[in-house]
Amino acid sequence: MAFIERYSRRTRWFHAGIYVAVLVLLATGWWLALGREGRPSPLARVTGLADTTVHLWTGWGLAGLAGVAVTVGVRAAGTFLVESVRFRRGDLRWFVRWPAAVWTGRFASHDGHFDPGQRVANLVLTGCLAVLIGSGVGLAFIDGGIGFVVLRQIHRWATFALTPVVVGHIVIASGILPGYRGVARSMHGGRLRVETAKRVWPGWLHRTQNR
Repeated sequence: MAFIERYSRRTRWFHAGIYVAVLVLLATGWWLALGREGRPSPLARVTGLADTTVHLWTGWGLAGLAGVAVTVGVRAAGTFLVESVRFRRGDLRWFVRWPAAVWTGRFASHDGHFDPGQRVANLVLTGCLAVLIGSGVGLAFIDGGIGFVVLRQIHRWATFALTPVVVGHIVIASGILPGYRGVARSMHGGRLRVETAKRVWPGWLHRTQNR
């Protein structure tokens, strides 16, 4: 059975670090937002740290990873951004067929590295994470006042916007939907079946095979 590499090991490890940090931040953030600061979450019990401490230090870790992305990984970050903002006229047809295609696997053709849905998700995720990191750093250095109140509201609303996109990303990337079966291998194993690439990322597969 033919396989093809889509992501390098370095990219997979970086992605793993990002999504672990984001999941920890969402778990502790929602726990605190729901008014449970006085009751340790399961994660707090496991680590022996307060949820606020886990949230703070994981946030610094995410900020560090973002710093690596825009410095050491500037070329990869640039490619990611360019591929995410590049939309074509035929992308509308892809979106029209997408609700049925998640079950049938009959996606409309596209020629991008990411499919049109991924491009939108990439931009939303990147934008929300940038706002969360920026507002989180501000909250870490401001003790109170109007600045703290404003940053806290920005942080909360960015969390509200990010959460459904992350949930959707997990559902799709897990491959449990019939149309996306096999895609989990691309990020977690690095390689995926050619037939899966042909179904989900035909343009990328064509360019890769004709280099």
